[in-house]
Amino acid sequence: MLTGIELIRSGVTTFCEAGGQHVDAIGRAAEILGLRAMLCRSTMDIPSGLPASWDTTKSECLDQQVEHFWRWQNEAQGRIRVCLGLRTIFNCSDDLILSTRDLAAELGIGINMHVAEIPSENDFCFQRSGKTTVEHLADLKILGPNFLAVHCVWLTPEEIDLFAQFEVKDSHNPAAAMRVLGWPRITEMQHRNICVSLGTDGAPCNNRMTLIDEMWLATLLQKARTQNPAAMPVESVLSMVTRNGARALGWEIEIGSLAEQKQADLIVIDPNTATMLPLHDSIANLVNALREHNVESVMVAGNWVMRDRQILTVNESEVCSEAKRRAPRIRERAGIVLPERFNKVRRPGR
Repeated sequence: MLTGIELIRSGVTTFCEAGGQHVDAIGRAAEILGLRAMLCRSTMDIPSGLPASWDTTKSECLDQQVEHFWRWQNEAQGRIRVCLGLRTIFNCSDDLILSTRDLAAELGIGINMHVAEIPSENDFCFQRSGKTTVEHLADLKILGPNFLAVHCVWLTPEEIDLFAQFEVKDSHNPAAAMRVLGWPRITEMQHRNICVSLGTDGAPCNNRMTLIDEMWLATLLQKARTQNPAAMPVESVLSMVTRNGARALGWEIEIGSLAEQKQADLIVIDPNTATMLPLHDSIANLVNALREHNVESVMVAGNWVMRDRQILTVNESEVCSEAKRRAPRIRERAGIVLPERFNKVRRPGR
């Protein structure tokens, strides 16, 4: 709920969850908040280095996702859909990948997988199969227009060619890339007409769940990587969070642009602030100068979820209070020990 409020306040109407285990809770939150959501369970049958509770067999992985599909597909007046998830090549056997490919074809839905995040992933896959991650996935015949590859930081030129050949979609997460992953070749992917969308990644890799910041970082990251100030023009960044975002989720018929017969998903921007003026070029200002306080209203499927900067679907103060109440117990369960300075109580006025 807390993340959903942050998404709404930053002008997001639709999100795709790729890393969670608590799919039902995310679905309930999206339903209550009025957001549009693509639900996905982070699925694996080789949970190396991950919590023991995530250790599931291939059959359990598939059965759980089928349950989620029948429970959530087209729920909340059609705002919620489901795709299948594969965590990484580290955590998924070839048998699970192949079965996921077949199940996605049977259900007519997409697949979401973290791909080529770190250099050691390609090394691992080469030792396992004699090929890089994307080459191995191509051999398994899972790549296709319904495959959304997340991060894709360490793609080779040959792998970019495979993405273009099989019409794979990409989710670029600039802040997470800069924080822990590396420098993805986004401009090269765009030159091959690959559909690149924009995401935030999760809170452990990015403390800001707002695409506003990601738009700004996306253009800066590619300019710095290529040493070319003309790289990643603002028009392409705006497409990444609108049309390409919809295409990446297979939702482009209903959303992604303001057009007749499409869903009424829109946001209202107030540019009349010192941070966004003067307004010579609207698209440039949206990408380079937009801030959360400029987002005035948000509509999803014809319903206002925020109007005049007021969240309409939930009591924001109550959600924030509940988040603070639960935080200590979450830290305790996770075994997180805060530095000593956080244990000193600061009295009012000090």
